[in-house]
Amino acid sequence: MIRHARAERAALCDTLLQVGPDAPTLCGDWTTGDLLAHLIVREGRPDQAAGILAAPLAGRTEAAMAALLRDNDFETLVERLRKGPPRWHPMSLPPVDEQANLVEMFVHHEDILRAGLGAPRRALDPAMISALGDRLAVMAKMLFRKTAGADLEIVTAKRRTRIGSGKGPVVEIHGRPGEIILFGFGRQAVAEVELLGPPETVEIVRTTPYGI
Repeated sequence: MIRHARAERAALCDTLLQVGPDAPTLCGDWTTGDLLAHLIVREGRPDQAAGILAAPLAGRTEAAMAALLRDNDFETLVERLRKGPPRWHPMSLPPVDEQANLVEMFVHHEDILRAGLGAPRRALDPAMISALGDRLAVMAKMLFRKTAGADLEIVTAKRRTRIGSGKGPVVEIHGRPGEIILFGFGRQAVAEVELLGPPETVEIVRTTPYGI
């Protein structure tokens, strides 16, 4: 089994070491240090991670992130992320790792690359593109659940996926799987996709606050 999540994790860690702890990201006002702490809490401290999805508990998660950054140097934390989830965590199992972490590592890696490096877009290998396409097929309905007043047609080189009631105007989202994933995670400003459909409906899709 090719472990694409593991490869993307390693590439993300290499980029973190390259840019350091104070580089910008696409995650609001988070620096790369903040993003690193988020990733470690997410998979290493489930007792502290609930605030990632539950706003009332966000303070607890933020405190855990701050403690990590206060008590550890940046390079140590990067290597901790590189090692992966603790052995007791279900995400340490390769199949679970692929499902839970490939998209997480990809999106946050691009959050760094597209925020400040000014580098050309990465040329992903075909196997990685295919793996991201598989994850997109599973996640598409959840990612685009906030779409109102339109049906979506997700179009990649290998798949067409319809989302919606079948009663509204259709907007097609064309692009590589990774780009459509970024769009669906609310990174519309940097995602390289093409939207086709009625102009007013395209604008709704372009400005909908997508994300988990």
